[in-house]
Amino acid sequence: MTTKRGSSAKPKFWFDEDEAKRAVEFCAKFLTHVKGEWAGSPLELATWESEFVRQLFGWKRTSDNTRKYRKALLFIGRKNGKTTLGAAIALFLLFADKEPGAEIYSVAADRDQAAIMYEAARGMVENNAELNRRCEIYRRAIVVPSTASAYHVLSADAPTKHGKNSHGVLFDELHAQPNRELYDVMKTSQGSRRQPLFLMFTTAGFDRQSVCFEEYQYAKQVRDGLIQDDTYLPMIYEVGESADWKDEKVWKLANPGLGTSPKLEFLQEECRRASESAAYQNTFRRLYLNQWTEQDTRWIDIAKWDACNETFDPEEMRGRRCFIALDLATTTDIAAEAICFPPRDNGSWAFLWRFWVPSENVRKRSVRDRVPYDVWIRSGLIEVTQGNIIDYDIIRQRVLEDVQLYDVQEVVYDRWGATQLITQLQGDGLTCVPFGQGFASMSAPTKEFEKLIIGKLIMHNGNQVARWMMGNVSVRQDPAGNLKPDKSKSSEKIDGIVAAIMALGRAMVTDAAGSIYNNPVEGWL
Repeated sequence: MTTKRGSSAKPKFWFDEDEAKRAVEFCAKFLTHVKGEWAGSPLELATWESEFVRQLFGWKRTSDNTRKYRKALLFIGRKNGKTTLGAAIALFLLFADKEPGAEIYSVAADRDQAAIMYEAARGMVENNAELNRRCEIYRRAIVVPSTASAYHVLSADAPTKHGKNSHGVLFDELHAQPNRELYDVMKTSQGSRRQPLFLMFTTAGFDRQSVCFEEYQYAKQVRDGLIQDDTYLPMIYEVGESADWKDEKVWKLANPGLGTSPKLEFLQEECRRASESAAYQNTFRRLYLNQWTEQDTRWIDIAKWDACNETFDPEEMRGRRCFIALDLATTTDIAAEAICFPPRDNGSWAFLWRFWVPSENVRKRSVRDRVPYDVWIRSGLIEVTQGNIIDYDIIRQRVLEDVQLYDVQEVVYDRWGATQLITQLQGDGLTCVPFGQGFASMSAPTKEFEKLIIGKLIMHNGNQVARWMMGNVSVRQDPAGNLKPDKSKSSEKIDGIVAAIMALGRAMVTDAAGSIYNNPVEGWL
């Protein structure tokens, strides 16, 4: 056994070369690849993988010879083989770590994701006669009777996650965790173990309030020496936020396996796709370059929104044909009205917005989420209503004022939460039209809104609240290629943009005099 002990004062830690070598050789001797072009071949760890395994299992505590590291973050781009590596580590903990009654868990946001690592491990065991002989394999568990040890699949949607006594936890895709409940339960389940190991494998995410971003920030501080934590091993592969994401020379920073897995040609094709599709750019940067982005699936580069810098005077819109849309999804946060004016001579669509918030939430939102509601209120971009819920009577009054100013064709609304107000507006003589929030209703105007922005055919007068919401928008895409804004995945409020899309949608299907939608493509695209 090779040691690095000092001759006088003993260091706190020493490196056990034999144990480090044993962990690496376990993979090549007993495990195989189970998928792809290397299926069936021995699992020879790449240099970066070998270094990670050697660090984890080689460093020991001088005081009791248990492992130095109890927690590790592997922050790495997609397709670098982290699932295969995680499965190999899980099997070493199960079969070769000499821990009686070891409980090993693959955990993730949902059961299907958690099962991916387990299925890779199961395939490795089935490919090796010696390991197969020593265990019993079940649908969601591998059990070793001789040591009373087991490797299980667990997910955030499992009915019960408490009562565990875990020796090893392999947390896959930490960025996908909806909250920190599973993380906390599994971390606290290791208190009675001699040398537990808590491993996290993830790419970057978009939610900077998440447990993943918290862990990522902590890992960087440990790496940079800002926090002293001898139990934590950070291994971070990422492309810096200021780097040119299209530059192939920086891709290796997030992809230490580049050339083998992933293939360079694969990333080149994904980059090309991201260059052509604004909706895919953040996906590429987040999953393959490990750059934290503003939202899940970026829809429009905010620079393109800012490039729509043609302005108009709202007073010149008096008497103009328009469509009003209301997004009243919440009574406790923000409500939005968008007014859409179809184009005339210059071919550009004009949009105006009104926003409302309840007074009791303004300070909390401004401080907690660093959203400058107070600034926007002082500048007249948002109107405050008294109390802790939005006063719909104020919204009704403002809509009726807009009817006096403009030639309002319809008031478009999301059915959710709007019944009373819409009934009142109909009683006021307005034509009110419900607008579905599914792909069938939202896809066409969403795609059209994108085309208008890219073509600089939208006038938004630089509305700062609308700009903030535009930067928050995440879109969802179905297998048929339909798009719609996704409030559940967007990083913050997007109500004003949703309202603008709804208003545009009604304008698109209404035979308004002079509308370019008599021929919706020719003339401006």
